[in-house]
Amino acid sequence: MDGRIEDVFAAQQARVAQRRVTQGLAARRAALDDLRRAILARQDDIVAALAADFGKHEVEVRLTEILPVLQEISHSRRHLRRWMRPRRVMPRLLMIGTSARVVPQARGVAMIIAPWNFPFQLAMGPLVSALAAGCAAIVKPSEMTPATSALVAEIVAQTFAPDLVSVVQGGADVATALLALPFDHIFFTGSPAVGRIVMAAAAQTLASVTLELGGKSPVIVGPDADVGRAAKWIAWGRFMNAGQTCVAPDHVFVHDSKRDALVRALQDRITAMYGSDPVASPALARIVDQRNLDRLTGLLQDAQSAGATLLGGGTGQAAAGKLAPVLVTGTTAEMTISGTEIFGPILPLIPYDDLDQVLARINAAPHPLALYVFGGPVLADRVMRTTTSGSVGVNLTVMPFIHAGLPFGGVGTSGMGAAHGHAGFKAFSHMRPVLRNRFLVMPLLFPPYTDRVRRLATWVQRLVT
Repeated sequence: MDGRIEDVFAAQQARVAQRRVTQGLAARRAALDDLRRAILARQDDIVAALAADFGKHEVEVRLTEILPVLQEISHSRRHLRRWMRPRRVMPRLLMIGTSARVVPQARGVAMIIAPWNFPFQLAMGPLVSALAAGCAAIVKPSEMTPATSALVAEIVAQTFAPDLVSVVQGGADVATALLALPFDHIFFTGSPAVGRIVMAAAAQTLASVTLELGGKSPVIVGPDADVGRAAKWIAWGRFMNAGQTCVAPDHVFVHDSKRDALVRALQDRITAMYGSDPVASPALARIVDQRNLDRLTGLLQDAQSAGATLLGGGTGQAAAGKLAPVLVTGTTAEMTISGTEIFGPILPLIPYDDLDQVLARINAAPHPLALYVFGGPVLADRVMRTTTSGSVGVNLTVMPFIHAGLPFGGVGTSGMGAAHGHAGFKAFSHMRPVLRNRFLVMPLLFPPYTDRVRRLATWVQRLVT
């Protein structure tokens, strides 16, 4: 194992007890303020790093990478005093004579494993929650986005002492070495396949985990949907970051009566966003690497050879590393595109006339990270009552992830635990119950079990039940 990794972990672990005394409200707010100042000072560098790794447009970087982290800092700082305050728990009859509280306590040393698709936001966002909770953290950014990972390491090194926050860069071997260490909490964002590896490693040290995974997030466009509004939100959510977004719409179930109108509206939106030649547009990000570009073009070739129709786009341009947005119709359940998370600028459109069949299909698949519904409140309520998903968006996409006041997390293969705001604070905190005895009468029921004690126990049982 890399000696530096062990040294950094040991330094952070050695100060766990001390931090629980010193990392009070003022120290935690100061750490959040330091991070905010560092991010604001390096905004141009963040934009440049994401352009180098992805070709992301400056506006997209600011809206999806920088702004969510600054919002998380502001929200956490504003509410931190209340989050840290012990919560009083009123006694039940059997506990009369005691006082009870739930006291949030920092878990200790946390590891944050960030993915490549939003490499700044998904490294720094969980770090905000760790600092708010009073934890030390080791951040492992993705090796697939080297410019952003190097910048994250530089910002952290210039802002924090290494025994509070450190960044360790490297590939799978570094992640494996980190996972062998007895962290108090592991926060992982990535694929379900790697999530299983992380959870298995955490089981060896009994570390708690937060797993932010993925899945095929469906959209339902009902017969009463506003097609223009639906197309605007679906196109933005699907093609932002070239579709490499864990909560992006993966496929669209569209009512027969709205199919043709939605196809036209989506095609118009793609042209409005990216022009007549999307691969030449600076607003369309690159696919992260050639392997993923080949995977996406393979999905299209497989679908087309099996009878699906591609409506515009889909022409991979190897020099630019881009794939034009493409709509796919005529897919079947047997096609690879129907059974795997697409994670690219490809959007299957699936017509339906029976909502029950759509709901059955959603329920038969692994629980998605997000589910989106376009239509009136009757449709939305029915979908929410009969399905399970990490989050639900009604007449919008992606935004439940960005809302700082909402917990964000998946269910089953799409994740475990929750992040953002108070949920993120609690993820890195142990909610410690404390019970104090003032005049509890429980000793009256201690052995020896005389007739008087038996009568008293029977009376207490009747009283409390």
